[in-house]
Amino acid sequence: MMLLLSLILGIVPLMGVASIVLKASVTTVDGLFMSLILLTLSGILFLNAFLEVRGRLRKSAAPPAQKTS
Repeated sequence: MMLLLSLILGIVPLMGVASIVLKASVTTVDGLFMSLILLTLSGILFLNAFLEVRGRLRKSAAPPAQKTS
């Protein structure tokens, strides 16, 4: 659930950057800083999703623990 939420919330800021680019306001200071903030936010959310996937893959690939008496 958290993986899906991170992916969806990571795409939303990218749509904001696309909107800024389409309005051609990237050349203004406001547009530049807004796009940098949105790209940072998107990067953090995609990093969270990547780490979640990597953790799940490692957990499923790990051999079962052997019980020693």
